[in-house]
Amino acid sequence: MGGHELSARGAGTRALILDAAVDAFAESGYAAASVREIAARCGLTHPALLYHFPTKAALLMAVLERRDSVGAPGGGMDALHGEDLLAHLVETAARNAAAPGIVELFATLAGEATAPSHPAHDFFVARYASLLGMVERAYRELAEDGRLTPGVDPADAARRLVAVMDGLQVQWLLDRSVDMAAGVAAQVSAHIVTPG
Repeated sequence: MGGHELSARGAGTRALILDAAVDAFAESGYAAASVREIAARCGLTHPALLYHFPTKAALLMAVLERRDSVGAPGGGMDALHGEDLLAHLVETAARNAAAPGIVELFATLAGEATAPSHPAHDFFVARYASLLGMVERAYRELAEDGRLTPGVDPADAARRLVAVMDGLQVQWLLDRSVDMAAGVAAQVSAHIVTPG
């Protein structure tokens, strides 16, 4: 068997493990989910899973990094300007409605990770700081383009938009009739001046 086939098989196994970990972490939370249970879900032995992810924390970080890379534009959100970045967030909310396990995982882990001892604490602190910075930049760019409603503070608008997104995710997890994308779009459009 060639090296390419082995690496492809390894990548497939890693993807299988990550899928099972998403489900286990979403259902039970990080603390309660066991690596043995995740291995069993994949049809792997515990040592086989540990070959790919040597610790539970490493597995968690791979799950979180995978979640953030799915759906990111080619140059990442940093490459998006003003209204395009905000539109991307609306699109993300729409995509999330098709991925309940991922939304549940994120909501569960974000709550758990508020504890400084949680292995994903630093990840979430950095993630929120980065997201808030990018959204604030988008609102500042709208202001520079004359498209931000007068009197709206970009930093405050960014924090509110992220809060709306997170709050709508929790509401949607409790009631699937909630339209996350429409709620995010309404929050975004409340601060944009339509040209003309």
